[in-house]
Amino acid sequence: MAPRRAPFGDRVRYWFDSTLARGAAALVGWMALLCLAVVVPASALLVWTDPDAPPSLTGKLARVWRVTGETLRLGGATGTPSRVLVSVLLALVTLVYVSTLVGLITTALTERLTALRRGRSTVLEHGHAVVLGWSEQVFTVVGELVAANANQRRAAVAVLADRDKTLMEEALSTKVRTTGRTRLICRSGPTTDPTVLSLTSPATAGVVLILPHDQPEADTEVVKTLLALRAALAGQRSRPPVVAAVRNDRYLLAARLAAGPGGIVLESDTVTARLIVQATRRPGLSLVHRELLDFAGDEFYLITEPALTGRPFGDALLSYRTSSLVGLVRAGTPLLNPPPATPIAPGDLLVVITRDDDTAVLEDCAESVEEAAMASGPPTPTRAERVLLLGWNRRAPLIVDQLRRRARPGSAVDVVTDQGEATARQVNEADADGGTHLSVTLHDGDVTRPETLRRLDVYSYDSVIVLGRDPVTGQPQDEPDHRTLVTLLLLRQLEETTGRELPVVTELVDDRNRPLAPIAPGADVIISGKLIGLLMAQISQNRHLAAVFEELFAGDGTGVRMRPAADYVLPGRETSFATVVAAARHRGECAIGYRSHQDAMTSPGYGVRINPPKDVRRRWTAGDEVVVVGGD
Repeated sequence: MAPRRAPFGDRVRYWFDSTLARGAAALVGWMALLCLAVVVPASALLVWTDPDAPPSLTGKLARVWRVTGETLRLGGATGTPSRVLVSVLLALVTLVYVSTLVGLITTALTERLTALRRGRSTVLEHGHAVVLGWSEQVFTVVGELVAANANQRRAAVAVLADRDKTLMEEALSTKVRTTGRTRLICRSGPTTDPTVLSLTSPATAGVVLILPHDQPEADTEVVKTLLALRAALAGQRSRPPVVAAVRNDRYLLAARLAAGPGGIVLESDTVTARLIVQATRRPGLSLVHRELLDFAGDEFYLITEPALTGRPFGDALLSYRTSSLVGLVRAGTPLLNPPPATPIAPGDLLVVITRDDDTAVLEDCAESVEEAAMASGPPTPTRAERVLLLGWNRRAPLIVDQLRRRARPGSAVDVVTDQGEATARQVNEADADGGTHLSVTLHDGDVTRPETLRRLDVYSYDSVIVLGRDPVTGQPQDEPDHRTLVTLLLLRQLEETTGRELPVVTELVDDRNRPLAPIAPGADVIISGKLIGLLMAQISQNRHLAAVFEELFAGDGTGVRMRPAADYVLPGRETSFATVVAAARHRGECAIGYRSHQDAMTSPGYGVRINPPKDVRRRWTAGDEVVVVGGD
């Protein structure tokens, strides 16, 4: 049987496709035929319907040719065939020239737009902030820099990362919604290449911030970026301040050497472990840290005050109505919460918490102090603590070490994890140096299974710390948070079943998961990357604050503490905050705020008030807490 012949339409379509496959010449030919098939009949229609058209057929055909030539820019000359061919030839030469010129211009514009989309042009700014690297911290850092530049007429933040420029711009516009007067500039390329790094003009920048990503090779990437920055700035007379962060202390020295004498390198894991332990010992302290570190409210400033020279530090505590004095910087060394009798020397910088750099105005508040409302009893004693640690990651040994530093005799840490022998070895090493003050016990179990938590008497612990696993290369950055959220769901179920609240401190990697966490309002959630981002943004505005924060967030010594308000003022009495400041001065502390027990579940501050005016009066209850800068 003979094969069935393909339909006529399919054969025509196949023939047409075959001719197009021959290249540009066939395409040009088809375009010419198509134009003639449309233009010639239309021109003939115009001529034949024109009352002024020539009466003869030859004249009409000549008019049709002229209209066709004018439409297709073919000259339209009439006469002998040679004259018509020369006219067409000249028109084709003109057409080729114009088309080539248009094509060249279009290609150049396309290449330029492509280069701009790729972020390969040099930033021509002065005094701008340069952010190198991409992680979840970038949104915190850029957002805080925008807030810090709110009163600047012209400010810019340049971000360089090995990502697509358009994707970076879209992500920043989504997360950092309001940029005000600050321009965000994105450039694409590896931060470890000095040539690419020069696109951000670091030599004319006001500050350079280097962000670590949360992957195993993050610290080596930071060190290489610092070396690339040094190469890019080679030969420059002045260099911008550099603020960087590494995760592991093994790379801290290398990073500081690469950053140079003017660079500041933070150790993120140690800082995070300290803040987790501080929040464990005093619930709500993470809210205080957030208030102190972001630019939305009151923050730290270094100011000079010649009028206070020679006066005791204790007297100066009540010299500002809307600012809180917490220490001095003398010859570059911070002295937080010095003894009240310490005289303020010439050249000392005052460390104050205030709304802005121009809101620290002298105003004596000693008359607002009511000594009759001060508490006179001994401070509330500390006792041994029992901590339940659910999960294990690279920061867990640092957390255990921080718990040991101020542990009272009889304190204990119970660790629950299913991560095998390597974790067991780390736990045993942590317990080997524990002495008699802190014992560490390992329990094998999966913290995402209900039966594991039911076996534990969770309400016998003073606090519960929930940690996620370390990120694995190739997995999403917030993968550790998935297990953490499951564990929090199980703990929440225990709370609903028993009707009792658990003092839980949670560590999350991604700030986007915080609203998803099934925790009580105002609970302590430590977003490690966000805290480091806030610290870096603060230091970028004043590098001298680095030493202040180093002492303030140290594991021991002077730091931010929360004490029962009953240790300072009589419960039930209405008095001013100046009275609290005076009472804290008698105890060798600097009061900087309070947390209201009544508003502890009310957003957005959850009862935390930092730097209240000294003359504001309120009724203090036994459940209130006072935020101070002091020792243990």
